[in-house]
Amino acid sequence: MKQGLLIQLSDVSRIARRQFDERARAIGATRAQWKTLTTLSRNEGMNQGGLADLLEIEPITLCRMIDRLEDAGLVERRRDPGDRRAWNVFLTEASRPMLTDLRAIADDLTAGALEGIDAADQAKFADILARIRTNLQTPSPNQETAHG
Repeated sequence: MKQGLLIQLSDVSRIARRQFDERARAIGATRAQWKTLTTLSRNEGMNQGGLADLLEIEPITLCRMIDRLEDAGLVERRRDPGDRRAWNVFLTEASRPMLTDLRAIADDLTAGALEGIDAADQAKFADILARIRTNLQTPSPNQETAHG
């Protein structure tokens, strides 16, 4: 069971991403756009470098994504008053309906995935996943030694 658990988590994640992509495509969006817009909605006004860090992507990759979102009228760049070289990114009003639709897709997908699982088990599962994430993000003593 232990060895197969991470494989199962990976499979579930892959299937969920594929289903989300199919549903988002129907409204003209991609998962990358959703992730960028959602992260930006939680960190509006952040500069592109910080946003790239949160998304765990290269700044140039985010720059191209922001270019496309800006061309679509979903975000706008504003000069950072504290750093003339930096741009802060903001959602536009036009992005709000798309974010609402994408959240509904995610909620519907989640509801379908959790169908038949009672609320107590869902809560326990969420706690377990949070613990797994924490365990994976916390370096083991061997990792700390290897990295000095």
